Amino acid sequence: MKVKLTDRFLKSLKPPEFGRLEVSDTERKGLRFRLSSSGKAVWMYEKRVKGGPKRKHTLGAWPKPVSLSDARSRALEIEAEAGQGIDRIAIAEEQLRASKHRQASLMTVREVIEVYDNLHLSSLRTRNERLRQLNQSLAAHLDNSVLELSRKDIQKAVDDKAATGHKAYANRIRAALIAFSKWAWVRGYIPEDIGAGVAKAAKEKARERVLSIHEIREIWVVTFETGAIWGPLFRLMLLTCQRRGEILNLHWDEVDLEKRRIVKPGSRTKNGKPHTTHLSQPALEELKELREVSSGQDLVFTTTGITPVSGIGKAKARLDGLLSNGFEQWRLHDIRTGFATAMAEAGETESVVDRILNHSASGSAPSTVARVYNQAEQLPQRAAALDRWAEMVTQESALVVEMVTP
Repeated sequence: MKVKLTDRFLKSLKPPEFGRLEVSDTERKGLRFRLSSSGKAVWMYEKRVKGGPKRKHTLGAWPKPVSLSDARSRALEIEAEAGQGIDRIAIAEEQLRASKHRQASLMTVREVIEVYDNLHLSSLRTRNERLRQLNQSLAAHLDNSVLELSRKDIQKAVDDKAATGHKAYANRIRAALIAFSKWAWVRGYIPEDIGAGVAKAAKEKARERVLSIHEIREIWVVTFETGAIWGPLFRLMLLTCQRRGEILNLHWDEVDLEKRRIVKPGSRTKNGKPHTTHLSQPALEELKELREVSSGQDLVFTTTGITPVSGIGKAKARLDGLLSNGFEQWRLHDIRTGFATAMAEAGETESVVDRILNHSASGSAPSTVARVYNQAEQLPQRAAALDRWAEMVTQESALVVEMVTP
């Protein structure tokens, strides 16, 4: 609607039932009166800057503090400035950037990381790992102004880690630094995205190491020489085939000895979904023995009663030293691939193995029937598979047969 606006006309307008009503002033081109369904009224003015973009300005609320005459006067001022190429909005944006720049110059890298943690990382399951990566890789810059941080510093952090031989982990650090720098740039803490263009440490190759069942058995045997904490932990990893962190951080309230299972909440799984793991007889016995000597702490594997046991890297190195000469280098995650391979060779279905390992549904494009089937928990099949696996690992039958003398 376009009319010559008057005070009387404005007072006669009724708020719309829904949305908003806009009336353009024919006396001052570009000036609009906007009335919302809530009864709130504001003045808007639109004008193209000479040699620049068309800008929309909010002049204020009606009737106070901006009356009709005030709105026309303010629109006239903006029109005169726009005719001279003066862009009020661009000036305000630049002033805001300058203010943020001054504020950022007073903030250290450490302080910006703390803000990043509170606003973003705290909602991620990988929060602790990401925070550790940032603090370690930027250790030399933590107390410097965030404005002093450069792309060269980011690249050097990645390259330094790669130079130690840990190229895959260097790429994980790169990902953490890129995410942090983009976040800081978007929010105005730094003037440019210094993480953009940072090169990878190296192209990562898929691992092909698969532990054979004979190697699994050798590892099983030597775990009995690794101590009262690490031995049961390694054996539980071998028997359940769960991820290292999931066993390392296992809580007693996740263990049901009576129902012979571990139930992890979604907050402790990689895919964010609750997961149930059957306890074979050897796994059950390991946990029962640990329960008997526990002193009421919540964590299964702990020396402090408060935090999970630390030093798994050194414990793994000691375990490696007990293995036979020529035993090919391996990592704890290879237990899972060894399990998947051995069970596939033994005829176990892929869907059951995937559920034991808590993988996402396998297959590129499963049929409708397959998708429905893959949603099933298949707990009995999983229990049978893990019992069978325990027998393969320990070379002992999972069934006890009572011998009757005739």
